[in-house]
Amino acid sequence: MKTALFVSAAALVAVVGSSASAAVTYAGSAGAKAAEVEFSVVGSTLTVKLTNTSTADVLVPSDVLTAVFFNVSGGATSFAPASAVLTAGSFVIQDTAPAGGVVGGEWAYRNDVAEGGAISGTNHGISSTGLGVFGGPSFPGSNLGGPAAVDGLQYGLVSAGDNAATGNGGIMGADGLIHNSVTFSFTGANGFNLSRINCVYFLYGTALNEGGFTGQIVPTPGSSALAVIAGGLIFRRRR
Repeated sequence: MKTALFVSAAALVAVVGSSASAAVTYAGSAGAKAAEVEFSVVGSTLTVKLTNTSTADVLVPSDVLTAVFFNVSGGATSFAPASAVLTAGSFVIQDTAPAGGVVGGEWAYRNDVAEGGAISGTNHGISSTGLGVFGGPSFPGSNLGGPAAVDGLQYGLVSAGDNAATGNGGIMGADGLIHNSVTFSFTGANGFNLSRINCVYFLYGTALNEGGFTGQIVPTPGSSALAVIAGGLIFRRRR
């Protein structure tokens, strides 16, 4: 019986570790702004889901989430952009809906943003605007609005609580905004450990100094409870 308890505890610890490595979410907020990004790896595919989670109305360009920066530790790492699509439930406002929800022609990725003078402490970035760091789009897809290079507010992310009928001229004339999430996928992540991701920063507007905030890792739901159960079983085995 004692042996069976010990095996069960080990199995639960394995589940806790597996849950923690399957997906990692960072979230943050500043005033009325709020955002989150979820990283997950399945096989050789890294998925990054970026969401503007604020419930406040978007009224000015600096309310639009346009980029996420993050650091990957442990040496140079590059992923190959594979797709950028509207997350289920999201949609484009002020423009026609893109075929298949594909918005890749409006987003760019770099794995060396530190060289472009981007956010300190980060080396990777995904952005819908140039910021003096990003050039042309990196993901498959047509140019949906504006210049060929990623630029301006177009196809940035408005909040979950945005009222599409309100906003200043910069918002109403943005030629397409996304309400309120995009999912990016990358290949080349085989064996990648999500614990290497850190220093997440959410950026708003069209300039590096226009506003943003850091994200903090969100504990995986249920992981603490599983750890407590596992710890209790191990304690009983030792007694």
